Amino acid sequence: MSLSLNASDQSTQRLKEFAEGNETFQQTYFKKHEAQLLNLVKEGQNPRALFIGCSDSRVIPDLIIQSNPGDLFVIRNVGNFVAPYKPDEDFHSTAAGIEYAVTILEVSEIIICGHSHCGAIEALFKTTCDTSMVHTAKWLTLGEKAKSMALLALGSNAPKEDLYRATEHLSIVTQIENLLTYPYVKKMVEEDKLFIHGWYYDIETGAIEYYDPDTYQFRPLSELGD
Repeated sequence: MSLSLNASDQSTQRLKEFAEGNETFQQTYFKKHEAQLLNLVKEGQNPRALFIGCSDSRVIPDLIIQSNPGDLFVIRNVGNFVAPYKPDEDFHSTAAGIEYAVTILEVSEIIICGHSHCGAIEALFKTTCDTSMVHTAKWLTLGEKAKSMALLALGSNAPKEDLYRATEHLSIVTQIENLLTYPYVKKMVEEDKLFIHGWYYDIETGAIEYYDPDTYQFRPLSELGD
């Protein structure tokens, strides 16, 4: 069985736009910041934070907080979910990233960032599921606890959009709970060497909220520290 990987004319045109973008990047941003970028090669990375976000193409971590190369170690997956700690030898992409960021890079901050209009969260409320999408179906179960909490708080007859927004927020909290099942994460948090943050990005306004564990509420990120 052979598989052709040659791009069609239409595909080539789409990729050409990316190629032109890379040329622009080299001639503008890279040239302007060349010393800084080459220093990251020489000295290696020392990111300030691990950022766990959604794979949604509308949510670009470095763009929404205007961070620089080297500032964030980024993990992106469907729904910005964190599976509970499971110490076996299976493939665990997100867990491997967390392990590397915490134990090797020694980040001091972990940000779990959810967002509005999240397709993963909306999928939790669909009555039908494509049974051929076995990996997606399994992964989405990580959002079920947040969905149940939203239904309990608002009721099953609440407007769908209200349920979606509530579940998006609650999922951030439940993913933090899952993150704390990682022994090395929990240990460093208890020693005040690692700090975990829950963020919610509104794709309609560009604003970010943070979870305040003292009030159990999400507040504008601009109020952080007030």
